[in-house]
Amino acid sequence: MKFAIIISLAWLFTACQADPKNETGTFKTGAEVLVEQNFGFLSGKNIGIITNHTATVGGRHIADILHEADDVNVVALFGPEHGIRGDAPAGARITFETDEATGLPVYSLYGDIHKPTPEMLDGIDVLVFDIQDVGARFYTYLTTMVMGMEAAADAGLSFMVLDRPNPLGGELTDGFIREKEFESFVGYLPIPVVYGLTVGELAAMVKGEGMVDGISGLDLHIVEMQNWSRAMTWPDLNLSWNPPSPNIPDFETSLIYPGACFFEGVSASEGRGTHEPFIQLGAPWADGEAIAADLNARNLPGLQFEKAEFIPESIPGMAMNPTYMGTEVQGIRYVITERDLVRPVEAGVHVLHAFYHHAPQNEKTTFFNPPQEGRQSRIGGPRKSAIVRLAGTDQLYKMIESGATAEEIIQYWGEDLQKYDLQRRNYFIYP
Repeated sequence: MKFAIIISLAWLFTACQADPKNETGTFKTGAEVLVEQNFGFLSGKNIGIITNHTATVGGRHIADILHEADDVNVVALFGPEHGIRGDAPAGARITFETDEATGLPVYSLYGDIHKPTPEMLDGIDVLVFDIQDVGARFYTYLTTMVMGMEAAADAGLSFMVLDRPNPLGGELTDGFIREKEFESFVGYLPIPVVYGLTVGELAAMVKGEGMVDGISGLDLHIVEMQNWSRAMTWPDLNLSWNPPSPNIPDFETSLIYPGACFFEGVSASEGRGTHEPFIQLGAPWADGEAIAADLNARNLPGLQFEKAEFIPESIPGMAMNPTYMGTEVQGIRYVITERDLVRPVEAGVHVLHAFYHHAPQNEKTTFFNPPQEGRQSRIGGPRKSAIVRLAGTDQLYKMIESGATAEEIIQYWGEDLQKYDLQRRNYFIYP
């Protein structure tokens, strides 16, 4: 049944796709294919675009291209976290505005409203999604896409995904599956932290598996990429990196991020307020030399660790009020030795485990429940819930506090991850 869904989708998308056997072998995003196909399904339609600064074709924003197209009428733009031009800092609440380049209304989906309202969608036939993701479940662009799918289904609109590569590739899966009771804006879907799909494949799976209510009848269109395969990670594409958000400045950070992001939910610095966020982690009480030695003794694939010392500072556009601002902290720095071997969530569990077990006893009592004062929180809610929502389970902090080894924690998600791997294969678009 699931395989049949993909076959039917493939027929649906014929008008939007080029021949996948490109003679030149040149990689092309879904947006590039759409433009080459003279806008295919969008011709003659009134559209809205959920997008940001990463959605470019030949250096031009997709909103500008579609706005200038003769046979496409762009009615409105919808911005995720960081806005449609990518200039809003992490966690900043964005309000309604007018896009200077096009004069179009821009509705924020990262403020008081996360899901497009019927009023916002008035006069729209097709809602288009074009955003470069990073391949991690708690990156908020995924939730924005799925809520857009829900809104389109509610309003009887078509929904189109202009597919883009998963920077981490299409083979790696890693981390906890989000448990139902821990659904949140940073954990909207019951998938692992590293989910191993493109956004187009994920959209097909969300619909096909009924992961959210009310979208079984959604008219879903996916404009496929050309010449991308699952074994490809970002460096294999020979493309320049356009940071999807201010604190993911390069591919190396995106590779580490799915595990290092747990540090947003504990009493330590995730490196915001420096120019190496997530690559370096620390706390005023940490013994960086001891933690690095501990981690290096664990022989984590593709990684080594070195002692780091830094002082988080306010950096406009990146971190206005970072954790431990103005305070010298000590910790570790990730050193990637072989990127294809890195399992980021497994590594993140080891790093979290090492920090906790090297913490003074008085710091252990607040490690998973840090005080609010002096901290920048993107996750919201009661502080202890931050680590729970990032992990998608309460077992991460409970097992560390109870004395479990990192290997035992990783084993906890093993069976669930195997089931997910079988499930996701039904929605592969690319070899």
